[in-house]
Amino acid sequence: MKSFIDPPQKIPFYLKIGIWITKRITGKDLLPPKLLAWYPKAAIGSGVLESLVAHGHNPSEKRLLKLVRIQASFAVSCSFCIDMNSFEFSKAGITEEEMAALQGKADPIDVRTFSQREKLALEYARFISKSPLFFPPSLIEEMKKNFSEREIVILASTAAQVNYWARLLQALGVPPAGFSDQCPYNGN
Repeated sequence: MKSFIDPPQKIPFYLKIGIWITKRITGKDLLPPKLLAWYPKAAIGSGVLESLVAHGHNPSEKRLLKLVRIQASFAVSCSFCIDMNSFEFSKAGITEEEMAALQGKADPIDVRTFSQREKLALEYARFISKSPLFFPPSLIEEMKKNFSEREIVILASTAAQVNYWARLLQALGVPPAGFSDQCPYNGN
């Protein structure tokens, strides 16, 4: 599978450094940074956005953010995002049953291993990933009861970041990179 366009033949040196760093971090020679080299400002802006991603300070925060990333990836049906964000899901303490719920094969409300906060965050991520955007007042009230303002901003920006990448990568026809076997989609 191939993207809609090919990377430029000549990539500026300063972008080659970013591509090299991406390869060191991911262990893969990824296509997106090469495609973004057609417009260096987009490459730099996307790189800065990615470098500022929230990671969480403790295992429960890391798990929650991983759940939100995976849920947003499935909500927007982005094969590259699903591939990358679901990679090594079990290392984040996510079970096969939970993964099935994130894929839409079960209702997350019925998965007993999800905490109340996780269920709310997953629902929030799904609403962030819908068009047009609409947030039921009851969901927002529950979010405010269960998360601090800072946590809500982190959850919203995490899901929005996945949406940014999903829309950009799908618009360029970027296929999965081969991180995981969790992507049910053959293409974008």
